Amino acid sequence: MDNPPGWNKQRVQEVIDSLETRTEGETSVEDETAFEQGYTAIQVPRKRVSVMRQLITLMEEKGEAVD
Repeated sequence: MDNPPGWNKQRVQEVIDSLETRTEGETSVEDETAFEQGYTAIQVPRKRVSVMRQLITLMEEKGEAVD
């Protein structure tokens, strides 16, 4: 699996380490903050994640807001 542009193995590991050491309370605060800023989370089957990424890329290339 390729890393996103600007990401390397070290950066990926840093994110994983950060997520694994977070408390449940810290995770809840982050989720609530994201929701208040207009974001949401959805469950997507892993095999469909690449399709979702492609859709977002297409929308960005068309100049459509994706945030």
